[in-house]
Amino acid sequence: MNAMNTHYPDPVRVEPVNRHTLAVIVDNEPGVLARIAGLFSGRGYNIESLTVSETEHARHLSRITIVTAGTNAVIDQIKAQLDRLVPVHRVVDLTLQGDSLERELCLVKVAGRGEHRVEAMRLAAAFGARTLDATLTSFVFELTGSTEEIDRFVKLMSAIGLVEISRTGIAAMGRGPEPM
Repeated sequence: MNAMNTHYPDPVRVEPVNRHTLAVIVDNEPGVLARIAGLFSGRGYNIESLTVSETEHARHLSRITIVTAGTNAVIDQIKAQLDRLVPVHRVVDLTLQGDSLERELCLVKVAGRGEHRVEAMRLAAAFGARTLDATLTSFVFELTGSTEEIDRFVKLMSAIGLVEISRTGIAAMGRGPEPM
């Protein structure tokens, strides 16, 4: 029996699930990304966004930016397991580090004629999207911004004649002069 002498079990404590952006510095070698993705999938964790690129050519280092969600305990476990992998040099939780900058690039193809065409151009200008390709029946727009801003743009374009979307995933960096 619990502390209040009742036969009912203690209520289950529900922890909030939070979104975290992790920056990971790794060796730029074959198989590293597969090992990191395998760590997530093998434990049932989801990767919401993933971007990778070599950042230091001379030292053969790449930066992986991973957006994932979980309870504080799950995020701590993910960071600890990433830190134990041999090709990983550093893991930083940009969400805990404070205010960080996050941007995403999106290419959006919209088809339409007449008023739809005019509306697509007006919305693109309002969002600051660049026109990369234009034909008599379609446009391809490029937009860089926060995930929320891109989601709003895509939602508005879907009412006009959205055909296709390509998104890069999030690139993130902490504010201020200190390195990661």
